Amino acid sequence: MKEYRKAAGRKDTFRKILKYIKKYRFSVVLSLLFAAVTVALTLYIPILTGRAIDYIVGPGNVDFAAVGKVLVTIVIVILLTAAAQWIMNVCNNRITYHVVQDIRRDAFAKIEILPLKYIDGHSNGEIVSRVIADVDQFADGLLMGFTQLFTGVMTIVGTLCFMLSVNGMITLVVILITPVSLFVASFIAKKTYSMFKLQSETRGEQTALIEEAIGNQKVVKAFGHEEETKARFDEINGRLQKCSLRAIFFSSLVNPCTRFVNSLVYTGVGIAGALAAIGGIISVGQLACFLTYANQYTKPFNEISGVVTELQNAIACAARIFELIEEKPQSPDRENAAELSEAEGRVKLEQVYFSYNPEQKLIENFNLKVEPGQRVAIVGPTGCGKTTVINLLMRFYDVDSGEIRVDGIETRDLTRKSLRQNYGMVLQDTWLRNGTIRENIAMGRPDATEEEIVEAAKASHAHSFIKRLPKGYDTVISEDGDNLSQGQKQLLCITRVMLCLPPMLILDEATSSIDTRTEIRIQKAFATMMKGRTSFIVAHRLSTIREADIILVMKDGNIVEQGNHKELLQKGGFYAELYNSQFAGL
Repeated sequence: MKEYRKAAGRKDTFRKILKYIKKYRFSVVLSLLFAAVTVALTLYIPILTGRAIDYIVGPGNVDFAAVGKVLVTIVIVILLTAAAQWIMNVCNNRITYHVVQDIRRDAFAKIEILPLKYIDGHSNGEIVSRVIADVDQFADGLLMGFTQLFTGVMTIVGTLCFMLSVNGMITLVVILITPVSLFVASFIAKKTYSMFKLQSETRGEQTALIEEAIGNQKVVKAFGHEEETKARFDEINGRLQKCSLRAIFFSSLVNPCTRFVNSLVYTGVGIAGALAAIGGIISVGQLACFLTYANQYTKPFNEISGVVTELQNAIACAARIFELIEEKPQSPDRENAAELSEAEGRVKLEQVYFSYNPEQKLIENFNLKVEPGQRVAIVGPTGCGKTTVINLLMRFYDVDSGEIRVDGIETRDLTRKSLRQNYGMVLQDTWLRNGTIRENIAMGRPDATEEEIVEAAKASHAHSFIKRLPKGYDTVISEDGDNLSQGQKQLLCITRVMLCLPPMLILDEATSSIDTRTEIRIQKAFATMMKGRTSFIVAHRLSTIREADIILVMKDGNIVEQGNHKELLQKGGFYAELYNSQFAGL
């Protein structure tokens, strides 16, 4: 049953590959045509060689004129074969790299519409490995398949046809031994598929670890975790070595096994041909022609066996790519979903239930009503669900049950794009892209003028450090912003929101990496920015949310207290405990 599922999986993957190739069927037909021309011309050469041998009867009895004509014909045929082979290779490369381009495009497009649940549940390195390494492996196998498989099969068929035209009895010897070679290649190919699939999966695991270790090298060194990281890498590398060696060992058996069978074919042709030549059934030239054909007939089996091995690897890699491409995307916007143009900022959560894992409950019966322009602070211990509330407001995740309404409209009845355009978001984790400072600030408003960008930077107190950079606003930064401090990166993210000024704001530890003096200035800028805008503030430093209209105190996914700063302190409950614990030593 397990073997049946594997075979069905391979066939299904192969059908998907053919769907991508179908778009380039003209190039495929052209490739097949020139492959046939290449094979036909290649197989015509032994006939010409046989004729030349027959014109050489013995010493002093050679028809030089006839031999000369044959040699000229052979040169012309060789030149035509080379031209046909070159055109065939051009077609094969075009098909392969267009298919690879399409697959990578579809894979990246799918990543853009996958739910965050998938991204959160898979390491970045593993996803990168599928899109880069697995596609490269697939491309190598596909190119080899086009280049050698077509010509190999045609050479086998063509050789048999030419041999039949010369002598049927000797050809029969070849046909009878052929199934042994096919059986050997098929048996080993089945064994290698699962091993190559395991190799591909382990390679993805290794890529994920390398990406993680390099991206967080400072943390690794700071906590002296080098040896543990190396030990983990060695363990994965060891597993990759074992499964790679097994895959290569079995795949390397194909060539010597098929060569052994091919030698039997050659021997059979040689013995049968020699007997036929002695009996006067065929000439010496025809025997030479037969021996050449026997060689050419068996050669494709060696090539095809190698191709089959590569194809097994390619199909295993393709299966992983198609798993990503066919992953269920986030649920599309509902039909006739409304566009939220300029929100007033009235937000309501009613009986909201949500958990990342069905077996582990998180938010239960969450209720909240926010009027336009109110500032709502969300506080609580780590893991209580503060950031989860933000994810639900932005529809990065949909609620399991209950409703979230903005301006009286259920968020699932709004397009995601319009909903998110009405929120400005500054997170503790900064995100910058490879480009200039100006491009990073204007991400939300690409049409912003230079004056507007500078004004936003001044409002966020980022202008002074930007002017100190080598090229000011034209300074190019990397995607990680390695040439900036964490505080500077956060100031750029704040500037980005200052430029857009949407009707609703989400500030999740927005000033966590900024010095106290700059933070005081930014808090004033935030206060100005938040006037008339509904704002959600997630904070661990409770001193930053004293002026909030509503403070939600969360614990284990539930609101345990609600009110303003003075009211909650007077209650002497959980909020008072949290607040006093931060200032106990002052």
